[in-house]
Amino acid sequence: MDLSRLLILIQAPTAFTWQEIVMILIGIVLIYLAIAKDYEPLLLLPIGFGAILTNLPLTTVFGEHGFLMTLYKAGIETELFPLLLFIGVGAMTDFGPLFENPKMVFLGAAGHIGIFITMLVALIIGYDIKEAGAIAAIGTMDGPTSIIVAKTLAPNLLAPIAVAAYSYMSLVPIIQPPVMKALTTSAERKVRMPYSERKISKTVRIVFPIAVTIIVSLIAPAASALIATIMLGNLMRESGVVERLTKASENEIANFTTLFLGLTIGASMTAESFVRLDTFGVIALGLVAFVFDMAGGVLFGKLLYTLTKGKFNPLLGSAGISAFPMAARVVQRVGQEFDYDNFLLMHAMGANVAGQLGSVVAGGVVLALLAGLI
Repeated sequence: MDLSRLLILIQAPTAFTWQEIVMILIGIVLIYLAIAKDYEPLLLLPIGFGAILTNLPLTTVFGEHGFLMTLYKAGIETELFPLLLFIGVGAMTDFGPLFENPKMVFLGAAGHIGIFITMLVALIIGYDIKEAGAIAAIGTMDGPTSIIVAKTLAPNLLAPIAVAAYSYMSLVPIIQPPVMKALTTSAERKVRMPYSERKISKTVRIVFPIAVTIIVSLIAPAASALIATIMLGNLMRESGVVERLTKASENEIANFTTLFLGLTIGASMTAESFVRLDTFGVIALGLVAFVFDMAGGVLFGKLLYTLTKGKFNPLLGSAGISAFPMAARVVQRVGQEFDYDNFLLMHAMGANVAGQLGSVVAGGVVLALLAGLI
């Protein structure tokens, strides 16, 4: 390094701006939530650390040649990190509960109505159409999908959208119960569901991911990469012939990707791009999307309760989101608050798996609707 450059670095201001201090505090809060509250620690901890690192004076980690900028270009701009995560998600997903009760697929659709409500609200309050679509994708309740949609439609909002998506996912056990209880009666919550004795063949389990990939890719080409990766992971799981690849997707690859995804998202939370009024609007609209998703699922569950003459438990509707398997476990817990011997978990898992598929399709639909505007 020549003497002139050294003098410039020595004389450069090292004082924090108030915006940088705010972002460092936000990073500390995210780390606190990860460690003390166990809220999505695998993501919130590296996101929080990345946010602190990128907002230190004179740091170069997110500069043009910084190592986190390199990771960002390689993993986020190319969509590699989210898609690698989806392979792992597919490898960990058992669609058996959905096969046993196929009508749960309707709950997976109803559990994403908040996406389109949020998009309308965002347009009304002044966001442009692409930003509204990107913000609404928080309602997929699926981090990789939210990241891909945001990166494509509104890269300027990628960081707050990613943080909102993962933060609210971690808060599902807090957000979900009040929504369920507000929209259902005590009698509805106590409905017991019969268990299916249907046997699902290995052939069906293998054909399913292939068929879904083909059908969804033909209907919504913009979702082809999303659906293909999650179905590839599931095909590996169900085939039983690539156990090493399946385990690697579930563990090493997923862990490696999660770490660098969190760091790069955190590093993109620079003070100048994050401490803005529209950022706080994104956070607020994300909550709107989550609440309306859950409400849409519960209300559709109430419709099924009416159509079946009281034989369907509406609580299951709130599991038709993509926070898998957390949402299903919350349904089981709330159901047992009103009837300790009521076991809803397997039915809720069916709705939750449908929600996982629904999130990918919904993200693809948002991209397809706005493709001509990109």
